[in-house]
Amino acid sequence: MAWFWNKLAQNKVYALVALIGLLLGGTLMAGGIAAYSYVLASKAGYSTPAQAAPLPTATAASVPAVPGVGANTIADMVDRVGPAVVMINTTVVQKTPGFDSFFNDPFFRQFFGNRLPSLPRDRVSHGLGSGFITSSDGYILTNEHVVEGASEVQVTVVGYDKPFPAKVVGTDRELDLAILKIDAPKPLPTVALGDSDKTRVGEWVVAIGNPYGLDHTVTVGVVSAKGRPVPVQDRIYKNLLQTDAAINPGNSGGPLLNLQGEVIGINTAVNAEGQGLGFAIPINTAKEVMDQLRTKGKVVRPWLGVSILDVTADLQQYFKLPDRKGAIIGEVISGSPADKAGLKVGDVIRKVDNQPIENAQALVDAIAKKKVGQTVGLEIYRNGQTIFRLVKIAEKPN
Repeated sequence: MAWFWNKLAQNKVYALVALIGLLLGGTLMAGGIAAYSYVLASKAGYSTPAQAAPLPTATAASVPAVPGVGANTIADMVDRVGPAVVMINTTVVQKTPGFDSFFNDPFFRQFFGNRLPSLPRDRVSHGLGSGFITSSDGYILTNEHVVEGASEVQVTVVGYDKPFPAKVVGTDRELDLAILKIDAPKPLPTVALGDSDKTRVGEWVVAIGNPYGLDHTVTVGVVSAKGRPVPVQDRIYKNLLQTDAAINPGNSGGPLLNLQGEVIGINTAVNAEGQGLGFAIPINTAKEVMDQLRTKGKVVRPWLGVSILDVTADLQQYFKLPDRKGAIIGEVISGSPADKAGLKVGDVIRKVDNQPIENAQALVDAIAKKKVGQTVGLEIYRNGQTIFRLVKIAEKPN
């Protein structure tokens, strides 16, 4: 105990702290803690306790740009991938109904002479979008709505002073995809295509594009959801990635990237009524049809030629069906494969090549996996009986 008081006597500050602790109603423990702190510091060779346990100092390099991501991860990736992202400018000429043929009639020429009234001019509009180079020989993937109706398409590539004229190689309105082709004097930078099926909700993603003409704008967010069905004007997207990375007009057609710099989506739509709601077409959807767009200029789809509905409780009762499984035919298109096979309104398709069909979407998915020209077997429930029909799948007309 003498040693303890001796240590207190050596340092008046700690003695004072101990004394205050006692005066405020504390026990000897209050003074003891202060004294013991001094002892530990003395043994370690420090003059004060604060020096005995210095706090780590954070440096700029040790602070992540986003949680769990290194400060330079995104910047390095953008430096690597950015040159493969392009700006797309389009010119659309909308013909104005005029009276050329009317005033070219000799009678009216004679009546008006050279003083023909001025005719309305064609309306010219310009569009802006983004895209990314998928092969070094100049093939570019973008949205169909970016180039829809364009009479002229220009593509600006990093490192070139002048834009390249682009040819629209193939388009698909249903999937909102298009492939362009430009000819450059040397191989072009490209992006790697990832696997959108493996993308998880909550993963960090980066969007690169040209919103409002602001060249190569980079925004960061996460994947908010997958498999979103979203109607946009007259289009219905069935399976979109949702992200909170900012996507604005001009971003359409640009890449949505993971932190490895792989494209996992094609930025497509923005919800104007909300904030932080952007959408992208999964890259796996595009990968399935890119070869067809490049070689055939379109997507060839198998076609049965019927309009179908889910079997609701009312339809089950009306058609006296045993259960609600299958897809009920609401319309048979004249001349279609279904028409030629003798299918009728009210038929319930319950199996395709022995594969059970639970609902209308299951039938759509089953037919989509077939090839044009392939013959498939259908199990049909009609008027209380099960019948079978063979149908030769045709190509869906545009």
